Amino acid sequence: MSPTIVLDRLFALTGTPHCEYVCVTGVHGVMEAQRDDELRRILNESMLTVPDGMPTVWMGLLQGYRNMSRVYGPTLLLDVCKRSVTTGHTHFFYGGATGVANELATRLTRQFPGLRVVGTYTPPFRALTGLEEEDLRTRVAAAQPDFFWVGLSTPKQERFMAAHEGKLQTRVMLGVGAAFDMHSGRTKQAPRWMQRNGFEWLFRMLQEPRRLFWRYARNNPAFVLRAAMQLAGVKPYRIGADR
Repeated sequence: MSPTIVLDRLFALTGTPHCEYVCVTGVHGVMEAQRDDELRRILNESMLTVPDGMPTVWMGLLQGYRNMSRVYGPTLLLDVCKRSVTTGHTHFFYGGATGVANELATRLTRQFPGLRVVGTYTPPFRALTGLEEEDLRTRVAAAQPDFFWVGLSTPKQERFMAAHEGKLQTRVMLGVGAAFDMHSGRTKQAPRWMQRNGFEWLFRMLQEPRRLFWRYARNNPAFVLRAAMQLAGVKPYRIGADR
């Protein structure tokens, strides 16, 4: 599925009467889902789960999905915002550290004059209390955004979207993780050549080694091993199947 087709699908979803969630997932999400039955169910039951990283795209191509291409979260966010300037669709940003969602909204409205941002919310680094949940629902009900962007990182953002599907008055929830920090200026994006060749993980790890080293050390070799076993026919996988 190409980014253009995904973009068209997202705008079509805003015309439906109910809320859907979209997962933008790379190696990290795939490997976490191998260890967590509930997360795997969440990914499988989303309206869309798209490949955020090049290794997942390569895996799809090797299995015969010739039209498969990367749907990069930070780029998807910009593309949706750009198109929505002319369509009038609205946006709500949920997540990030203190000040990130507001800075993101400021930068995007500056980049795309006419962009309609109807709300932001910075959650605490813990589960929301009952009062906080009620406050969030009230804010979203008042704003009724078409697109509700979640920047909590994987797997927290996927769990949030699945738990709030049908509980927030929005049309599409999208988990885009690091896009919040990138477009608010908190972190840098990898050069295009690193993105195209599957080395974005290295660029990000060098920026945040203490947080990301063990994630990549755990997930990347395991992904390569499981991919090799699948391609060799040693370990087949089916959607919704046990590990």
